[in-house]
Amino acid sequence: MAKPVLRRPNLGQVEAFRAVMITGSATAGAAFMGVTQPAVSKLLRDFQHQLKIKLFERRGTGIAPTAEALTLFGEVERSFIGIERIAEAAEQIRLRQASLLRIAALPALANGFLPRFAGKFVSTRPELDLEVSGVISTLVVDWVVSRQCDLGFASPQIDHPALQKIAMPSLPYVAVVPEGHRLARKSSLTPKDFDGENFISLNHSSQSRRYVDAIFAEAGVSRVMQVETHLSEIVCGLVSSGLGVGICDPFTAREFARRGVVAKPFRPVVTIEIFAVYSAHQPPTPVAHQFIEQFADHIRKFDKDRRRQ
Repeated sequence: MAKPVLRRPNLGQVEAFRAVMITGSATAGAAFMGVTQPAVSKLLRDFQHQLKIKLFERRGTGIAPTAEALTLFGEVERSFIGIERIAEAAEQIRLRQASLLRIAALPALANGFLPRFAGKFVSTRPELDLEVSGVISTLVVDWVVSRQCDLGFASPQIDHPALQKIAMPSLPYVAVVPEGHRLARKSSLTPKDFDGENFISLNHSSQSRRYVDAIFAEAGVSRVMQVETHLSEIVCGLVSSGLGVGICDPFTAREFARRGVVAKPFRPVVTIEIFAVYSAHQPPTPVAHQFIEQFADHIRKFDKDRRRQ
């Protein structure tokens, strides 16, 4: 014989039962729930009818729980503790998201310049958690679009319809030469200074590579193109070894200033363009806006300090 199907009580009935068990009366239970006493009484009657268990007995002008009700209350409380824990966990997640800033930046910034600024930014905001990643611009865009990070810094040739962009201050690329090299004595360098030099170049995927090659072609200068790489950090590492000379962004050049690399202004000017990017579907939080604005100011100050040197 098939077992009869037991209809499940609804949440309102369970809440009414719990409220009466906690407060000791239907009137107090109604106040606990913020509803009327007749509404609580009806919920209790329906609850008992569905369960086919007598839960309360009349005691004078009030009611008292039966032994079955006391047993059931233990199960109900365990369930409500679980629900409250879920609510608490959700609140913690919400608060953490509100106080978490996830940033992805192209390597030119992530190899030192941005992390130093980010460290100072967070030190004045002890409630803020921070994640910083250094990846190529295409990945910066992917991570922002997929919400793996809240804010990104990428090169301008990378675009996406789901992105919003804010231009950051642009700075000129610099020539980088080994310490002790003949070009290290000059105040600034032009394409003709590189004639016949072993030139360590960024690869063809770099927009700056195309600009630089065009400048040297127009000047009719021949370089020895022995080595190329996709990162300015590797350019500077190879320059520091004495292998050759190159042109790179000023942020990376500053990281190698005391590591065997001398940076010189390069003419004509080739600028590094960087954009702050964020999801078009999720506006940045106030703290992300603050980071963008203050980081832009930090870049401007860096450029002024660099020019005075």
